[in-house]
Amino acid sequence: MSDQKHPRFDLKRYRAAHPLRPRRVQGEETDALTPMMKAIKAVHSVTSTGSTRPEDLERQRSAQEVFGRLVTPSLLIHTSPLTIGTVPAEWVQMNQGHDRRHVVLYCHGGGYTCGQLGYARVLAGKLALATGCDVLSFEYRLAPEHAYPAAVEDAVRVWDYLMHMGIGARDVIVAGDSAGGNLALELALAIKAQGRRQPRALVLMSPWTDMAMTGESYQSCLALDPMLTPDYIDSCRTAYRGEAEEPDWADPRLSPLYADLRGLPPTLIQVGTNEILKSDSQRIYEELRAQEVYAVLEIYEECWHVFQQMPIPQAARAMESVGRFVQKIL
Repeated sequence: MSDQKHPRFDLKRYRAAHPLRPRRVQGEETDALTPMMKAIKAVHSVTSTGSTRPEDLERQRSAQEVFGRLVTPSLLIHTSPLTIGTVPAEWVQMNQGHDRRHVVLYCHGGGYTCGQLGYARVLAGKLALATGCDVLSFEYRLAPEHAYPAAVEDAVRVWDYLMHMGIGARDVIVAGDSAGGNLALELALAIKAQGRRQPRALVLMSPWTDMAMTGESYQSCLALDPMLTPDYIDSCRTAYRGEAEEPDWADPRLSPLYADLRGLPPTLIQVGTNEILKSDSQRIYEELRAQEVYAVLEIYEECWHVFQQMPIPQAARAMESVGRFVQKIL
């Protein structure tokens, strides 16, 4: 299990040392970022302010839907909507011939506070093209309107749907990015707790595995990360946890880093060098290996949080690697 040698991130000290800065100063600080990172930072400042006020969340969610429509490879895939109980979902499939025997169950990111089917379609489409499999994405209930464990309950409901369709657990790859990576792991742990068979594999892109915020990269990558801030992550985890007076952020139901990971399926983890959640990927990889789970960690230079969404060479290489991993496991 994880030890506690990593010091807990001191959010109060961070806020004292990093007060809100004038736009002029913020502009000077971004001069060190690459042009692509500047563009990503500008987009993300609109979609992820960290505010959980209803009007701000609505704006963030709408902006993500627009982003999804702009970058989804729509000419190469088609989608089929469905509802699983009360959970909106959609199949994303290649227009050409593809593998109908296996399914990728995709859990979208968005800090558990944002993300709908249009936003999910970006990586769902890329996963379909990279793996050749049908991809099922779903719109789990979002915080703060629906706090923990709503998202996990919805994920289990969608898993049950696949099983009831006659798709065996060994024919399903579960993928997720950011908070969706957290959800993918928590789904696998929930299935394990029920004594059921595990999926064939896990594919995790910049997974959020430690809500206790103890990773070293919170300090070392703070100035490099063009997307995430400790305040944003704290606002998301607080919205997700709900009304608990003193939440235990190291609870394995919130932070899979601290869970008993034995028996989980082969896992591919991808992360960028420039994200404050880099340690979340490195440490879950170490824990998986220590608990005798086959795991592969890929670290992409000069890349940011969930860079796989973007039309850049590193994203293409990462998705090609996902395809190779899945075909090897299958």
